[in-house]
Amino acid sequence: MQSPAKDGPFIVCDNLIKIYKVGGAEVMALQGLELSAEKGEFMGIVGASGSGKTTLMNVLGGLDRPTAGKAVVNRQDLLRLSDSALNRYRREQVGFVWQQTSRNLIPYLTALENVELPMTVAGKNWGEKRSWAGELLEAVGLSARRHHKLAQMSGGEQQRVAIAVALANKPILLLADEPTGEVDSATARIILETFRRLNRTYGLTTLIVTHDQQVAGHVDRVVAIRDGKTSTETIRQVVTAPQAAGGHEDAKEGGQEGRHEVRYHEYIVLDSVGRLQLPPEYRERFNIGDRVKIELQPGGILLKAVEGRGLVKKEAPSEEEDRARPLAKQRRPLLGRLRNVLPVRKKK
Repeated sequence: MQSPAKDGPFIVCDNLIKIYKVGGAEVMALQGLELSAEKGEFMGIVGASGSGKTTLMNVLGGLDRPTAGKAVVNRQDLLRLSDSALNRYRREQVGFVWQQTSRNLIPYLTALENVELPMTVAGKNWGEKRSWAGELLEAVGLSARRHHKLAQMSGGEQQRVAIAVALANKPILLLADEPTGEVDSATARIILETFRRLNRTYGLTTLIVTHDQQVAGHVDRVVAIRDGKTSTETIRQVVTAPQAAGGHEDAKEGGQEGRHEVRYHEYIVLDSVGRLQLPPEYRERFNIGDRVKIELQPGGILLKAVEGRGLVKKEAPSEEEDRARPLAKQRRPLLGRLRNVLPVRKKK
């Protein structure tokens, strides 16, 4: 794999904004999103449909340019790259795995030939192609199926071949969009375990966009996106303790012996100016409306609902519905949302 930057986070998104034009209207898919990831991190990105998670993947993969803000991967500012440099970045440094294997694989080729194809396009010699393709198929557990075509393979096997194809040109960033969306739960677990194994073997920075709740048990961190912003993150931690008395067998995690326990810590994410998104279930439970009281406590800060400022029970358009409406009818003017982000040109 190529060597990424050693200093600072591998991925940095700062006040990231993406606006699409749809049928004469403008839709704000990312609304000042902030995110960072370290080299070699294995991360899950979750969120409801329309939350912006797929848009984030497209921006980080060089498939789409952000409208404003910063998206940096391996010290490369994707907003400022030329078209040719962005094409080269997408081709040489990013691997993609899609939900539909038809986007990754050619049905009349064997598994081995599918993995070799990107290297053929890149001009690799026969020996290099055959050696690396064989290693990748071994890594995804399909060495014995290398000469089978897609029709002779299950959906889960096809998806693992697609993962090997994504790694053919030795990317430094692997992006997967709903890779378990069309398989059963047992197959999904095998696919996620394959991603985990490759992440460890090759030190590959991996982001999985998914609705699959199993992802939390396999990745290092799960980041939830709501309304185009990072909302919460859940960090997976394996705690290894010395073997207790009683003759239990040692459990091994990352080479450490002893019994281990997996713990999950959930946090609400604050942006660069200290704003946060309270989960809707918290707001509903404590009837928190448009403002809260803040009280300093010995152990931290206490947020309390304000009397008379609770949630208003009325039919109001959701944030997602509001973004899909024409700008003239939206509740919040777009200019206000972009203030301090886009440069303002003064009239002469």
